[in-house]
Order: sequence, then C-alpha cells, then structure tokens
Amino acid sequence: MPYVEVLAPQVPPQRKALLARSVTDGLMSAFSVGADTVTLYFIPIAADDYAHAGVMGIRGAGQRILLKVHAFRRSEAERRAAAIALTRGVCSAYGVPSDHVAVYFLDRDKSEVSHDAKLASD
Repeated sequence: MPYVEVLAPQVPPQRKALLARSVTDGLMSAFSVGADTVTLYFIPIAADDYAHAGVMGIRGAGQRILLKVHAFRRSEAERRAAAIALTRGVCSAYGVPSDHVAVYFLDRDKSEVSHDAKLASD
C-alpha cells in the first residue's frame, strides 16, 4: 500500500517502466514509504472507451489520464507533494500536458485494508 491504478492509453513498455519508476519515487518521497509497498496497475483505455463532456474521445485529441491512489490517509501536504510528483511523471512518460492528468486519492482506514487475511489495523 499504496496501490495506483493508471487508466491511460496504451504505450510501449519502456514508457510504462518510466512511469512506474517516477510514481514509485514520488510516493516514496511524499508518503515516506519504501519501494516494496508501491504497486501500479496499468489499465489501458482506448479512445472509444473514453468520453468527456458527453463527447466520446478521439485518440490524440486530449484524452485525460487518471491515476487512482489507494492508500492510508495522508496529510494534505503529503497528498499535494504526491500529486505534483505523479503528474510530472505522467507528463514525462506519456508526453501530455499537466491539464490532461487527474490524480484521485482514495484514502483507506487501516481497518479497511487486508493483506494475507489480516487487517492492517490488527
């Protein structure tokens, strides 16, 4: 924990690797966690799987990239630092402007997370 869902257009593996490294480094710095706690899931989104303002997306015409960060609650300052780092990483890896990137923090209480059938709060 944290887990990051990356909903974005398909890119070559080396660009995904670049994003994985930058997101991991950014969360390590912002959240004071180790690399072994950060996991990314890449969920490819095609242009016809995306709509904004009621209009279906057109590949290359401003498709937004969404990162959903599932993590234990952090302070606003920590989330702000993470948002900056993650947005920069997406812009670099995908070659998009920052206004095409959204980062959503889906905070979890330790009692809402289980690994190996044990709650994190136990």
